[in-house]
Amino acid sequence: RAEDLLAEVAGWCGIVAAGLLLPDGKARRLFGEAGLIKALGELVGDDGGVLSRSPLGQIEAIALIVRLRACYHALRQDPPAALEAILAMLVPPLLALTHGDGSLGSWQGAWAIDGDEIAALIEASGVRTRPLRDVRQWGYQRVVAKQSILQFDAAPPPLAKHARTGCASTLAFEFSHGGHRLVVNCGGSGYAGGLMPVRLEQGLRATAAHSTLVLDDANSTAVLINGAIGTGVSEVEVDRRTLTGDKGQGAATRLEASHNGYEARYGLTHRRILILRDDGTELRGEDLLVPGGKKGKNGKVGFAIRFHLGPNIEVRLSDDGQGAGLALPDGSLWQFRSGGGQITLEESLWADGQGRPQPVQQLVLQGLVSRGGGNFAWLLKKMG
Repeated sequence: RAEDLLAEVAGWCGIVAAGLLLPDGKARRLFGEAGLIKALGELVGDDGGVLSRSPLGQIEAIALIVRLRACYHALRQDPPAALEAILAMLVPPLLALTHGDGSLGSWQGAWAIDGDEIAALIEASGVRTRPLRDVRQWGYQRVVAKQSILQFDAAPPPLAKHARTGCASTLAFEFSHGGHRLVVNCGGSGYAGGLMPVRLEQGLRATAAHSTLVLDDANSTAVLINGAIGTGVSEVEVDRRTLTGDKGQGAATRLEASHNGYEARYGLTHRRILILRDDGTELRGEDLLVPGGKKGKNGKVGFAIRFHLGPNIEVRLSDDGQGAGLALPDGSLWQFRSGGGQITLEESLWADGQGRPQPVQQLVLQGLVSRGGGNFAWLLKKMG
């Protein structure tokens, strides 16, 4: 009878623990185990990701099972095999959202939770596994190219009944090199009311708080109060392929995805192509707005493609206004170039490992686009 499936799982874990630790509890334990396995089956998708698509929910589910398993071990009993199997499924999707330093990407309300915390949880789980790479239901694509890691949200937001801190983040990405984040999402809405001011919660869940394209300052999926999510993106098509090197170009991984969140209002579908070279030094992107629906619409609509930058990055716009130089804390230099259109530098914020808001900057490529569609190419490249 809890407010959502995760809280229901917590309640069932409590019943099982009581059955284990209180006298004459066998009947209660058996009843609790049956309810717990059923509730976990409804909480977790086929690939092991919780249906809220939130790393926070994933962490909580793993932690609940780890604590319950300790109750079994205290009595020298073995947990049900189904419980161990679900725990083994839960860990790889969480690892898919870690960066090179082991800390977490900022998705669906989560913040950049420190790698030490994640590592301690994984160690306590006892699960030894690799991160999931191509995850259809959990919805996050992961590409590792030497020192670079790309995370890409290629799925609709969670259904309203699953979301606690639902975010309109479809087709956003995060990109890190070594231990440094170059492109991030703001994150932290799940901590609003804690170290993050509660007045920022709605804004942190908006499309504009993520590194993706925004039309007319509108969310691609409606963001409602109390963490709920409304209508918008209902389907995402995704294609992943490996490109072989030719004509002096290195091999690369190509991700292409599109969503229909702006189709009803503006008659446009957003398609994003990301190509990461296998040596991790070059990320090419293209954002396309493709006319959808039966009839084209006249006029123009404002767009902004936002690239929220990681902490401690020094930024300098180029003289022609179509690029920027990025100096990372480790001394490495990256260049950002747009294929056309002016780049501006704006303020942003990023939730750090403790969920505290930190001032960062964002590169914004913005202008007006015809209702007949348009395309915008950009490049992020390591220099030297």
